[in-house]
Amino acid sequence: MPNKAKEAIEALRSLPDDQQQTVARTILDYAAYDDEWQLSDEQLAEVQRLIANPNRRSFSLAEARRRSRHLDA
Repeated sequence: MPNKAKEAIEALRSLPDDQQQTVARTILDYAAYDDEWQLSDEQLAEVQRLIANPNRRSFSLAEARRRSRHLDA
């Protein structure tokens, strides 16, 4: 297993049970529907911008949900 996958599993194990279940469902959904997950050019640019910003801030799960609400459309 690649090192990043091992690192991700260790991070997952440190989460509370309910969060582990949520993350596990998300990973399984991603693996099952891999071809359907595509970012728009705008979304990709935003991800790249955030990764490139060394001063980026973390935000809460609630904030992440608020920010991603439009993706469910």
